[in-house]
Amino acid sequence: MRIEKHLSPAISAGTQREVTSLHFGRALGAKKVYVQSSLHADEIPGMLVSHYLRQHLLALEEAGAIEGEIVLVPVANPIGLAQDIQGSAFGRFDLATGINFNRGYQYLTPRLIETLRGRLGAYADANRALVRQEARNLLAQWQPNNEAGALKKTLQTLAIDADIVLDLHCDNQAVMHLYTGTPLAEMTMPLARYLGARALLTSVLSGDDPFDESCSRHWWELAQHFGSEMPIDLGCQAVTIELRGESDVAHAYGAQDAQAIIQFLMQAGHIDGAAPSLPDALCQPTPLEGSEPIVASHAGVLVFAKNTGDLVTAGESIGDLVDPISGQVTPLISSVAGVLYARVARRYAHYGMQVAKVAGAIAYRSGNLLSA
Repeated sequence: MRIEKHLSPAISAGTQREVTSLHFGRALGAKKVYVQSSLHADEIPGMLVSHYLRQHLLALEEAGAIEGEIVLVPVANPIGLAQDIQGSAFGRFDLATGINFNRGYQYLTPRLIETLRGRLGAYADANRALVRQEARNLLAQWQPNNEAGALKKTLQTLAIDADIVLDLHCDNQAVMHLYTGTPLAEMTMPLARYLGARALLTSVLSGDDPFDESCSRHWWELAQHFGSEMPIDLGCQAVTIELRGESDVAHAYGAQDAQAIIQFLMQAGHIDGAAPSLPDALCQPTPLEGSEPIVASHAGVLVFAKNTGDLVTAGESIGDLVDPISGQVTPLISSVAGVLYARVARRYAHYGMQVAKVAGAIAYRSGNLLSA
C-alpha cells in the first residue's frame, strides 16, 4: 500500500488540512478503481466500510490479485468533519460558502469537445486514453479560490481517470440504494445485487454537478457529440452508494458492504478470482425523474406509518403530519407507486420540508433532481 497526502491551502495561520489516499496494486496498470467515503462528512457508514475495504485490499495486494490500481480515500472531507456546531455535526455544507460538498464539481464536456476536436481516431482504446489525458489537463488548470474548491479539485483529480468510481454516502433513514447515470444502469445492476439495493436511481443529468457525474457524464456526452466514426466508450462507471441511514453504523454492515464491493470488483475484472454468483435482484433501475420527494404541506409532528423499504401504492399514505396547535392531521400521500427508500430522521417538519422519497418507475420531474 502506498499512502499519499494531499494538502489543502491553509485557511488561517497555523491551520492546514489534508486528504489521505491509499493506493493498492500497480499504479501503472491499465485498470483503475477509485472509492471514497463520507464526502458529506456527517455520513459515517462509509468510513467503516472503508476500514473493512482496506483490510481486504491489503490482503489482495499481498496476494498479487489486484488488476491495476485501487485508490481508497477513507475520509474524503476533512473540512466538513471538523465542522461541529455546539455538539452537532454539520458536514453536508461548507460553512464558509454555504455550498453542498457534493455539488459544483467541474463540468468538463464543453472544454473537452474543444480540445479533442480533430484529434480523435477510429480506435476506442486510443480515444479513451486521450479523453483521460485531456480531462487531467483541464483539472490541473483549475484554480479554486477557496478551501472547499481545493478539496473538490483534489478528489475529482484522483478519480477522473478511473474505470470505476464509487462514492459512499448514506441518507437520514434509508434502505440501501444507488444513484448512477442512465447509460450505466445495466452495468451497475451487479453492484446493486451484491449490495442488496432496494432502489437504483438513474439520470443523465441530475443537476448542480455532483461528484459522480463529474467523473462519468462527459463520456456519454462526448460519444453522442462525436458519433460512431470516432468511438468513445463509457470510460467511467461512477456510482453513488447510499449505505442505508446515518445511524446504521455496525461492524456487521461494514463487513458485509465491503465484501459486496470486493465481489463486484471481482465480477468487473479488477480483482483476480471467480466472483460469487449474483444474488437475486431486489430492484430494477428506475428514473430519478420518477422519484417523488414527499413534502410537508404545513408544520407539524411527523408520524410515519410506513417503514423504509416498504412498497407504496399510488395514492397511499406513508404517515401523518399532526399540527399540535390546531389539531389538524394531514396524511402524507404518495402520488407514485414504488418503494419508500428514504425518510428524514427528525420527527418535526417545517412547512415545505422534504420528509420522504418514493422511487417511482415513471419519469415525471425535471430540473434539479437531487435534494439540497
